[in-house]
Amino acid sequence: MTGPISEEDWIKVRQESIANLGHVIDSVGLPHVLLPYQAKTVELLDSTAVRVLFVEKSRRVGETWGIASYAVLRAGRAKQAKGMDVLYVSYKQEIAKEFIDVCGMWARAFAVAAAEADEYLFEDVDLADPGNTRKIQAYRIRFASGFQIIALSSAPRSLRGHQGDVIIDEAAFVDSLKELLKAALAMRMWGGKIVVCSTHNGAENEFNTHIQDIQAGRSKYRHLKVDFDQALLDGLYQRICLVTGEEWSPEAEAKWRQEIIDDYGELADEELFCIPTMGSGAWLTAPLIEARMKLTPEQAPILRISLPPDYLQREKVERAHLLAAHLDGLDDALKLLNPKWMHAFGYDPARRADPAVMTLLSIDSVLVRRTALTIELRNVPFAEQKAITRAIFQAAPRLVGAAIDATGMGMNLAEDLGREFGFYIPNDDPEKVVHGLVWQVSLGPVWYNDHMPPLKAAFEDAAILLTADAEHLVDLRLVKVIRGVPSIPPERVGEAGKKRHGDFAVALALAHAASRLQWHEYAYVSVPLPPNPYSEPPAERGYFETADQADRGVRLREGGLRRERRIF
Repeated sequence: MTGPISEEDWIKVRQESIANLGHVIDSVGLPHVLLPYQAKTVELLDSTAVRVLFVEKSRRVGETWGIASYAVLRAGRAKQAKGMDVLYVSYKQEIAKEFIDVCGMWARAFAVAAAEADEYLFEDVDLADPGNTRKIQAYRIRFASGFQIIALSSAPRSLRGHQGDVIIDEAAFVDSLKELLKAALAMRMWGGKIVVCSTHNGAENEFNTHIQDIQAGRSKYRHLKVDFDQALLDGLYQRICLVTGEEWSPEAEAKWRQEIIDDYGELADEELFCIPTMGSGAWLTAPLIEARMKLTPEQAPILRISLPPDYLQREKVERAHLLAAHLDGLDDALKLLNPKWMHAFGYDPARRADPAVMTLLSIDSVLVRRTALTIELRNVPFAEQKAITRAIFQAAPRLVGAAIDATGMGMNLAEDLGREFGFYIPNDDPEKVVHGLVWQVSLGPVWYNDHMPPLKAAFEDAAILLTADAEHLVDLRLVKVIRGVPSIPPERVGEAGKKRHGDFAVALALAHAASRLQWHEYAYVSVPLPPNPYSEPPAERGYFETADQADRGVRLREGGLRRERRIF
């Protein structure tokens, strides 16, 4: 991700604004030194009705310059006049330093008694582990009021331990706006204000999500928009001419405006006119995802199984009854599978905090991947998860691969299923690949970097179809490009007890990766069907570990394994 403005440009703009403030004040007077849109921002922040203000702005219109004046007025007041500390956070050290320099300029202009700006190390304490403390380079100005302005170049964990106003500048470019806001919002309890100011960084960025929520009435935060043309109407170019000594005219302003737009080219909409582009840190856009959600739940069922927290403590008969209520839906869904199509399976195991998600993809005659069945499990013990997986393996016609996340608790599940159905072990040498069914995947940047781009290409090329589902849309939108690699960020979404962590996105990526494996039939011995469907198959078939499993009745049908009775 590139910064919103180069270091050289930023320093030049700030130095020019600082150096010429005295000339501007002499020309227009201190009460009018702020342009109308800058003054509007300060007015909103001074209002008792505004606690959180989101400002979407054009590049280089001096909005942060105006916000710095508010910071000085806030920190320079006595406590009785509602004075308070101000913490400034942005994504870059140079920007933090320049903000403090601008605040020093405003302090001199307002004749507010302040010490010289100094540099120090901010102790960023992890409140969950106080011994884990890191040092962040910070800049500050201390005022005679006893309050101070602190500027930081990264999002501190210990923001919760401070009290005051918080200014989050270029918020669309910080590492985690969601986590930073969560820490900052606690300051509202004691009268602190929060200013979130930024140019846009894509339509799917967290900053734009908040803007859309405010505009749709879903959020009570206040919103202010300052695009390039609004700034010009409020006198931006006239102020520039005053600073540079140029003569203003409508013709000169129109020419300058067009030159700036031409300089930004195709980026002008986002950089100057507050119109976020579709490209952002988000991996897939919502319109693209929705365009692929063409299947109905009747065509491709989504089963959500949730068991009570004390399920394991209940009697065996009661446990069987609770689980049986969900199994008819599983049996019915398995009967819908097309015997002529190949299938691939992805499994993201979980036990408590997140749902375990299983996704079965079918591969039709023109190689379009379709979600044939998705199962989400909450508070379902591992034994039951394995049994459900086994049923799917034995029912899915022409199953070509099954990828299971084995990085944590999934290791045991993957091992047990691999013992029964064979392991797939990749190798750089094609002659040394082990062509079993169960692929134990170690999720991480390397795996995501290899296997997420083909999945995105399937979305872009209309080579995948999904069941329409709002929660699956949320999961897919959660995937972000982090350091160039599509990954699942640490944030969880949803209400308490129903949190999600991109679980369907992971299961879908695993299933899609499994669908691209080179398929090899393994450990197959052709035998005739037994005359009695419930008689024990010949031992040499090797599909069962115990005679008890065989007695439950399994036979070959439509090229795949199917059970004639439920396995529970």
